[in-house]
Amino acid sequence: MDPRAGVVGGIAQGCEESGCALIGGETAEMPGMYPPGEYDLAGFCVGVVEKSKILTGQTMQAGDVVLGLASSGVHSNGFSLVRKCIERAADALPATLDGMPFKQAIMRPTRLYVKSTQAALAAHTTDIKALAHITGGGLLENIPRVLPDGLAAHLQKGSWPQSELFAWLQATAGISDLEMNRTFNNGIGMVLVVNAAAADNVAATLRAHGETVHTIGRIATRGAGAPVEIS
Repeated sequence: MDPRAGVVGGIAQGCEESGCALIGGETAEMPGMYPPGEYDLAGFCVGVVEKSKILTGQTMQAGDVVLGLASSGVHSNGFSLVRKCIERAADALPATLDGMPFKQAIMRPTRLYVKSTQAALAAHTTDIKALAHITGGGLLENIPRVLPDGLAAHLQKGSWPQSELFAWLQATAGISDLEMNRTFNNGIGMVLVVNAAAADNVAATLRAHGETVHTIGRIATRGAGAPVEIS
C-alpha cells in the first residue's frame, strides 16, 4: 500500500474519533524538490464555538483543582529527542515498553480528547474553568496559557504514574524531571481546571467516556515563583 494512503487513512480515523469532517486536500507534484518516496505534509483545522461558551479562564480562582488526562504515549511532540535516544541506545533497545513491542510503544497514535471533554463540558458547563492541551512545551509551557494574571498551578509530583516509555526516555536522554515536563507530555495529554466542589463529578464523567483521570494539583495565588510548579 502507498504509505501516503496510510497517512490519509489515519487522518480520516482521527476525524471520525473527533467528530470532524475531512473536507479537502491536494497533492502537489514537484519533481526535483523531493527525492523518490519522500513528501511534505501540512494540515489545519477550523472550529466554531458560541461566544458565550468560550473558556476564558477568568472565573478561575485559588483552590480550583487541576485534573490530568493520561496520554497514550509521546503523542506528536519530542520526537527529535526520541530519535536521539534510539541512536544512543543502538543495539540495547528494550524489547517491550508498557506491555507492547518497543516500536509500537514509541509510535502509538496520539490520544484524542474531543468527545470526552465535550461530554464533560456539556454536563459540567460552569464547573470547568479551562482546558490546556499538553503538546510541545509540556506541562510547564502549556498550562500558563490558560492562567489568569496572579494565579499559578501547583502540581504534585508523583500524582500521576510515569510509564515505562517515559522512564526509558528520561534515563536514556539523561535529563531532569523538570525538563521531562517541558520536553514531553510525560504522561498527561490534557489538563482541566475545575471547581474543587465538582472535581469528583467531572472526573467521573471523563472516566465514563474512557479517560484515565488523575488529580494532579491545584490553582494557587502566584507569588514570585513560576506559573507552574511541580513539587
